[in-house]
Amino acid sequence: LFPGVRQAQWLTKTKLVEGLPPAVQGIMENPAHGLQELEERAKHAVSHARLWGTAEVAPRREQYCPVLFENLIHICRLMSGKYPSLSKRMLARNCRIAATWERESILLQVRGLSGILMNSMSPIPPVASKEEILATKEHVLETFYPIAPTIDLQEVNVYKELNDTGRCFGDGYPYSHPHTLFFLESANVRTDRFRPEQLRAKMLMFAFGNALAKAKALHGNDPKVLEQPVVVQSVGTDGQLFQFMVFQLNTTDLVSNDGVKNLVWVDSDQNLYEKAQCVPEVKKGVVTKPAGISGFQPDTFKKFLALYLHGTV
Repeated sequence: LFPGVRQAQWLTKTKLVEGLPPAVQGIMENPAHGLQELEERAKHAVSHARLWGTAEVAPRREQYCPVLFENLIHICRLMSGKYPSLSKRMLARNCRIAATWERESILLQVRGLSGILMNSMSPIPPVASKEEILATKEHVLETFYPIAPTIDLQEVNVYKELNDTGRCFGDGYPYSHPHTLFFLESANVRTDRFRPEQLRAKMLMFAFGNALAKAKALHGNDPKVLEQPVVVQSVGTDGQLFQFMVFQLNTTDLVSNDGVKNLVWVDSDQNLYEKAQCVPEVKKGVVTKPAGISGFQPDTFKKFLALYLHGTV
């Protein structure tokens, strides 16, 4: 999406709120959860991915980005000893999504691989109150006139209007609720990776697509304001810079700009660490910069962990 999140907002009839919602912030700030006790493990996770996990002098992004993700997920799973309901989760890879909706007079579809999808046996509760949802009626969506809001979308012939959560949510599948999408932008060449703004737009579109397909599976295809909104989270990273997102689908009535809007909370461009010095820098036989990780940001790790815990604690 060329204009990025602003275009995705129009396509999904969504109001953006800067920062993470209070429900997630509360998890981060509550000392009872003991998030700070895992900071040292998170530092080791970064060092393992960037410095120790390979025989190469400097690991490539396509290697260390997935390793870092797996390391962080492992740390999150350690919390299941304290919160047993966390064991009722499942990671699904290469899971396809298809969701179709009408916006003004345009038929739209989001379709493709959903990144790595964490499913849960129970849904994330709504993060916005009914009053906050009703207040979105006053929000005016940005337009791009004279540019069409679909300017850079691929135009195809649609023979079947699909709303399909893919093989991940077949009949009888116990982990039937989408919880968090993870997008790893691990291409080693910068031009092959999504820019942060593009990545956030992709995160929003696929969170919306998963929420819409789930809502239609639960409530049918008739456009309506949902009594029980559907919440889907997204996390995107290139192995250093993180994007965090919480999306709440309040309505499947998407044709007009009037009425209740959907909501998305976005926390952008959060570094987990500033620099990884893979080999020491030596000048005239003296080590001027030792190998190691510098500028570790514990709050970024806590946000990752808080989103994992969200819906359970």
